[in-house]
Amino acid sequence: MTGWTAALVEERLVEAADVLKRLPEVKVRGYFNTWPQMVHEFADLVGQEPRRLRRPPPTSAAISRMEEALPWLRWLEPEVAKLVWARAEGTPWKPICWRFAISRATADRRWKYGLSLIVWRLNGRRGCGPQRVQVQRMSSNSLNYNRTQ
Repeated sequence: MTGWTAALVEERLVEAADVLKRLPEVKVRGYFNTWPQMVHEFADLVGQEPRRLRRPPPTSAAISRMEEALPWLRWLEPEVAKLVWARAEGTPWKPICWRFAISRATADRRWKYGLSLIVWRLNGRRGCGPQRVQVQRMSSNSLNYNRTQ
């Protein structure tokens, strides 16, 4: 597919984050129980919290799309990739801004830059992106973008 847009990339990353949440938990193999399950009567269940319902596991096609989308984050700077992934997981902007010690406008700009760079690479272009951008670490533990010739 060569007609990638930022909206399609965002949708695919959101789906990948959702698939990761729906995968079964990894359990340590160890002790097991050979006793049969206890049969609960209605009186035993009165006053108990209902079991938390889980969404069904993802389909194999969704897992394949997730495995295709996760390597896209390697094309980004680590800080930008973390920001894009946090947004894909549905993290609100305020915790993202606190985590990266940046303003809301800067977070939005870096998020859009990350999506644009992924679109740039998916549409068959190589290199750094439409404009070569260099990320420098500042003393305040934030990122500063400088354009280079």
